[in-house]
Amino acid sequence: MKQVKIGPDRSNEIRSLFKLSVDELTAKSAGHLVVKNTLNELYDYLAEQMVAEFRKSMTKKDPVAFIMPVGPTQPYKLMAEKINKDRISLKNCWFFFMDEYCDDDDKLIPSTHPLSFRGQINGLFFNLVDKELLMAETQRIFPSPENLDKLPGMIAAAGGIEVCYGGIGIHGHVAFNEPEAGIKDTDPRILTVNDFTRTVDAVRHGLGGNLINFPRRAITLGMKQCLGARKLLLMTRNEYTDMDWANTVLRIAALGIPGDDYPVTHIRNHSNYIVATDRATATAPATII
Repeated sequence: MKQVKIGPDRSNEIRSLFKLSVDELTAKSAGHLVVKNTLNELYDYLAEQMVAEFRKSMTKKDPVAFIMPVGPTQPYKLMAEKINKDRISLKNCWFFFMDEYCDDDDKLIPSTHPLSFRGQINGLFFNLVDKELLMAETQRIFPSPENLDKLPGMIAAAGGIEVCYGGIGIHGHVAFNEPEAGIKDTDPRILTVNDFTRTVDAVRHGLGGNLINFPRRAITLGMKQCLGARKLLLMTRNEYTDMDWANTVLRIAALGIPGDDYPVTHIRNHSNYIVATDRATATAPATII
């Protein structure tokens, strides 16, 4: 895949960032980086942060809207348990889910597809929350070809995004906002998934590196919607694998120069954001080149 220069020269920046210890990295991030010792601690932190926001929504008269990912999946069960235990009503919450895969004809993959986010979220979360605590189904919104042009207006009508939650991809994507010129000003759209993203995901999800059948297209909220949130809480981690794919993007997200080559770096011009990870991912890799 031909690479187009759309950001700063990262080579020396990455080498410099990898010289920092985890404690130095955290200190230089000035409160914007949270490092938990283990993945279980990280997932519990993410769940607790989200539940705290949902709890606050109960005191508001107006709707409270959130941009939600489907991955990481691990916090969802923890969230459901906390919501049920503390009887936290989601009636005032609006969930705008980040993205979904499309087929080659730019139609949503069916919810029965193993990779479908729409298909996963009920089992991960909604089916686990007591029904009397759930918001109406009309307040759980995935981007689709039918609502693509309406999404910015729908978000505005819900009072804007209170918090944008999400993961960070290997090339710095947030939702499916892959590197491209002018990325920070993008709106909801259908796009081609970056080859780096497809490759990593094809070897992370029990697919045996099946690039041939891995979706090439996706629908996504724009980076404008993500950056327009009043707060962002993003995360990345290597997860339970020996493949240390996230160490570099974590450091770029925390301290990298903002640039379109790593869309996540544009959060550094936001006044209220957190990047969360575990200590193994925050640690520099064994080999630095």
